[in-house]
Amino acid sequence: MDATRILSAARTFQNTWRARPGREISEYQPFWNSLLREVLGVADVEARIQYQVPVQKENATKSIDAWIPETRVLIEHKSRGIRLDAPQSGHGGQTPYGQALEYNQLRRFSEKARWIVTCNFDEFWVYDMDNPRAKPQKIFLKDLERETARLAFLVDPAVTEVRSKEERISEEAGRLVAALYAELLKRFAAPTQDALAALNRLCVRLVFCFYAEDAGLFPKDAFWKFLGATPASHLRGRLYALFKALDTPREARIGVDEDVAAFPYVNGGLFARAEQDDIPAFDEAMKGLLRASADFDWRDISPTIFGALFESTLNPETRRAGGMVYTSVENIHKVIDPLFLDDLTLRAEALLAEAEAKSARDPSKPAALSKRQRADLRALQDELAALVFLDPACGSGNFLTETYLSLRRLENRLIKALQSGEQGELDVGTVKVGIWQFHGIEINDFAVAVAKTAMWISEAKMLGETADLLDARNAPDYLPLRDYDGILERNALRMEWPKADYIMGNPPFSGARWMGKSQKEDMLAVFGKKWPGVGDLDYVTAWYKKAAGLPSRCAFVSTNSICQGGSVANLWKPLMAQGLEIDFAWRTFRWDSAAVEKAHVHCVIVGFHGSAAQSAKPAKRIYDGGTVIEASHINGYLMDAPDIFIEPRSKPLCDVPKIGIGNKPIDGGNYLFSKEEMAVFLKNEPQAERYFHPWYGADEFLHGKPRYCLWLGDCAPSELFAMPACLKRVEAVRAYRLASKSPGTRKIASKPTRFHVENMPKGHYVVIPEVSSERRRYVPMGFLPSEAIASNLVHIVPNAGLHHFGVLTSSAHMAWMRAVAGRLKSDYRYSAKIVYNNFPWPDKPLALVGQTAQAILDARAKYPGMTLAQMYGETMYLFPELVAAHEANDRAVLAAYGLDPGTPEPEIVDHLFRRYGELVRSAR
Repeated sequence: MDATRILSAARTFQNTWRARPGREISEYQPFWNSLLREVLGVADVEARIQYQVPVQKENATKSIDAWIPETRVLIEHKSRGIRLDAPQSGHGGQTPYGQALEYNQLRRFSEKARWIVTCNFDEFWVYDMDNPRAKPQKIFLKDLERETARLAFLVDPAVTEVRSKEERISEEAGRLVAALYAELLKRFAAPTQDALAALNRLCVRLVFCFYAEDAGLFPKDAFWKFLGATPASHLRGRLYALFKALDTPREARIGVDEDVAAFPYVNGGLFARAEQDDIPAFDEAMKGLLRASADFDWRDISPTIFGALFESTLNPETRRAGGMVYTSVENIHKVIDPLFLDDLTLRAEALLAEAEAKSARDPSKPAALSKRQRADLRALQDELAALVFLDPACGSGNFLTETYLSLRRLENRLIKALQSGEQGELDVGTVKVGIWQFHGIEINDFAVAVAKTAMWISEAKMLGETADLLDARNAPDYLPLRDYDGILERNALRMEWPKADYIMGNPPFSGARWMGKSQKEDMLAVFGKKWPGVGDLDYVTAWYKKAAGLPSRCAFVSTNSICQGGSVANLWKPLMAQGLEIDFAWRTFRWDSAAVEKAHVHCVIVGFHGSAAQSAKPAKRIYDGGTVIEASHINGYLMDAPDIFIEPRSKPLCDVPKIGIGNKPIDGGNYLFSKEEMAVFLKNEPQAERYFHPWYGADEFLHGKPRYCLWLGDCAPSELFAMPACLKRVEAVRAYRLASKSPGTRKIASKPTRFHVENMPKGHYVVIPEVSSERRRYVPMGFLPSEAIASNLVHIVPNAGLHHFGVLTSSAHMAWMRAVAGRLKSDYRYSAKIVYNNFPWPDKPLALVGQTAQAILDARAKYPGMTLAQMYGETMYLFPELVAAHEANDRAVLAAYGLDPGTPEPEIVDHLFRRYGELVRSAR
């Protein structure tokens, strides 16, 4: 099947299946048959793929959804909307991959999968079983037209990787540049800022030359011949001469050597103001790295990926100081697709489908378009060319380059349709989308240079694609580059932003407690001193504040903290009061980097517009993993629920026991012992035994392995003098506190037997770990007896009954906690003032909840030796009695709220938010 046919088939398949319901049972087999036959060109599909392949598990027979024997591909298929990374309640809490992996493990060695694919009609997640620790490669139905080659592993046994060629080459290019940069850096014993800036400029210029050579912008092999003919000792001067020539029109060059004169005029400012002092002396090792670049084909690099990889040569400390995080193409599309690209693509698809319908009647004779069709296609092309984009923290330009590439590819399809069989009518001069539509602001000079270079490379790359598409006889004129001043080296928070239709990006992520002096000054310049809680807001929020006042549609990547805990009231409450609306959102996910030294941050994406935006309001959507939620309203917690702002509360909103933290000794470790250390201590001082108590922090509680605390607060001086080892510990604590720089700690040195914070209930009490994994369905909670002492790493609820425990450990309270709690990375941080004290408890009798809560404790007791961490982990399904007890408790609590047992979590949260609002209003 030729390339044109594959593209057409992929487009048809993509459009067909995006419009289908995507039901697993009735549609998954036609989906795979169609993909293999029509897109991948498999003639005998029925002989190549097997469905419902039986697998024997204990005394039951299970079925693999699909198996392709020739390429050893095992497929687990789900319905549209099912998250591919979420536990499935009908499969013991396993994810689709976990389910497929279990089936694979049950098969004979000769039937083991080489690849495992999970699919929900919209996404293919491909797992390489030769590299089982690697993350899955993800292929999206909406991108199938340009990603078809990555599915070759389904039909070709020789395929060994699923990554795109562009991605692989770009990463190799990044490693080459990183090695070159490191070698050049060695030439500076103690590089100054000016020297580092010069080194950055040199790397950018060299990379452009590498690309220009392989992409045909320079005469064939001109740069490599230039390098090969120049001794290493002369490279410094010769490169300087070359850079000066590239910045000078041919007619203005004077006294230029013949090999340098062969190079074209580049323009664009890339080689402006070149100085010989900017280039260090070269040796054979450095020249060898340049030669290695000559053996690499730079034509196929992705400017988007490569920009991030190139920027990763920056010093890691510099990156962290600026809060920079690098961006994969997949994640960029999480921002730009719902912001504008999905809408533009759907409109283009409708016009192109109409045009293609004519051609389909007789593929050998492309049908001429009607006057109206041409007018519609040109109108959309003009609209694309009129849009203006801004990234006000553009870094290496990833968002700008990927947006430009996406718009140009969409424009190329319009141009191809406009050609409509009339060969030669159109040429690359028909292109209207240009890099001048793209603006960026970036404070780092090197990043600005990288971003401009990436945009120029993107422009050359897309002109080439247009020429290929139109079978242009003459290569387009790539050079000289047009002057491009769209990316400014400025502090975005201290300037007026250029006007734009769309604003997007991933601004710096520095947390409120990690900002430097200048960043704190930036925050005050944007928010002012009177903004509530400005000292607790992350640096990224300043971009939201500036964007909210502009007539643009916007979307930013941010640390997930801005939509959790107290930040919601501090940021979103005043912004929404000024008219800001959230249009779409991606809930917490891991933002993976394309950089050489990868950065992993747990992020959200928030798409929004302020009151000044005039265009029609888009449909509101919440993206949660693989699930898309059509929302009527999106609040600051990224929930489809009313605008409720949970602010810190010092005591519970409802009539329930007060919550507190455990004990905080500030003892320098003198009062805490392992079990073995306590045994040695008591062997020497047995009379101290009654002063030892089990000590539980979050880790000790979850893993059932307490440490032990020597609590001498009630010990009389006469007893202490009789226990010299204990007295020695008391003296050590006093000395430790006196040596502290904190006045508060020095003050409590006068009472060395007491703790800084003491909270020791006289009866049983509920324990809640402060931090718990987001992979757990329930935060593990439980009771501890009065003789056990809790640390300040857990919350405790004295005087709590079984019914209180039942509500706290229910799905309703977990839904509330997931919505409003802060996060530590992606783990939940349970807060007394935000989560517990604001929780809207049910007002109906909770006697049944007390019974179901006791059943949870009884179920735990059926698994002696198992810890809470084990029982409440990702394999909770291995404890069926406990799962059943929790589900019964969930039903009882939901009934107390007047909710049905199967109420989905978003509806539970909506109900709780509404009840919270009612309770707050009635309390006024």
